[in-house]
Amino acid sequence: MSSTTTSTTPPHFTQLNDLACAKAGGRVLFATDDWFAVADNLLKGDPPQWKEGVFTEYGKWMDGWESRRKRMEGHDWCIVQLGVSGVISGVEVDTSYFTGNYAPRFSLQAACLPDGTTFPVRQPRMGTAASPQQLAGMEEIKTEEWTELVPMTALRPGYPDTCQNYFHITSTQRWTHVRLNMYPDGGIARLHVYGIGSKDWSTVKSNELVDLVAMDNGGVCLGFSNAHYGHPRNAIGLGRADNMGDGWETARRLDRPPILKADESGVLVVPGCEWAVYRLGHPGVILKIEIDTNHFKGNYPDSCRIEACTLSPTEEKAVLGRDRAAIGNEEVKWKTLLGPTKLSAHRRLFLSGGQVQPVGVVSHVRLTMTPDGGISRMRLWGFSRAPNPAKL
Repeated sequence: MSSTTTSTTPPHFTQLNDLACAKAGGRVLFATDDWFAVADNLLKGDPPQWKEGVFTEYGKWMDGWESRRKRMEGHDWCIVQLGVSGVISGVEVDTSYFTGNYAPRFSLQAACLPDGTTFPVRQPRMGTAASPQQLAGMEEIKTEEWTELVPMTALRPGYPDTCQNYFHITSTQRWTHVRLNMYPDGGIARLHVYGIGSKDWSTVKSNELVDLVAMDNGGVCLGFSNAHYGHPRNAIGLGRADNMGDGWETARRLDRPPILKADESGVLVVPGCEWAVYRLGHPGVILKIEIDTNHFKGNYPDSCRIEACTLSPTEEKAVLGRDRAAIGNEEVKWKTLLGPTKLSAHRRLFLSGGQVQPVGVVSHVRLTMTPDGGISRMRLWGFSRAPNPAKL
């Protein structure tokens, strides 16, 4: 179900949503051993850090999950509940800074568990291990029998040129939990589980307003022009942004005129812009829009606009197959959903009624900011609808 890549260039699946990260609601439900560093660190959204000369009472401070040197039978493992259940396209096992203490091998298993499945209560603390009672409780769940997504595979040490270990996943099933196995012990800095959320749309009523582009509803970013400071997938994340790093932020465009001028509506007249294209979790009719520049105070875009279209899976694949950037150009027949709209600093802008153009049922949107800057969240509220049969 998996293949390994040792390329220094991250594979495309790393552009998808991280279904396991703590910001998305991911949680560690169980770990055999948290001696040097707790397993919960695996799900942090920030890159691992190194603190020279910093020690705890249990050993060297490490930003990841590190178990003690095992002196008994078995191996260490933990259970992660995905923040957003969905289809997993690939995983990244990051061993940053674990050089003489990284886990030499790992494997990954997964399951789709029903709501209400209970696990032993976990209180993560360094210097602890799972109790006999917790281990007995886990035996009842039989996690060792979960589906294997990545077989036992060697990892590389946490030096800058070897710390990122990528594994493609070919399964198309929906998963809710994963089991990360370390063989036999050691440290892993981060676990990123990349994929697309899977929502049961049969439970959504036809007159129920839903954020059609949200990552937990299956929305995903397919392409973008620039993500220098923050990935555009952040704009469809859960809740409001924690900081600027939790939004989409581009570099400053170098084609800005030396002296800026605005048109009669106050929108800056500039030659360039930045864009990101998203596939909705379900085709639908968009009625309300929210653009949030939360935390972007000196670096918000001057304006934005949103266009929409309908692409069948075949058409989308054909466009992406030629050139990933092609999905953002005029080869796709975009229709204006939201015309050029002036933005301001650190503010939620709500748009509806005549501000949102009636474009019918759509499946994809293109968010364009002018000339550059940061947007923390985009919400597209509407009704889910069946796509045009001609587009199937």
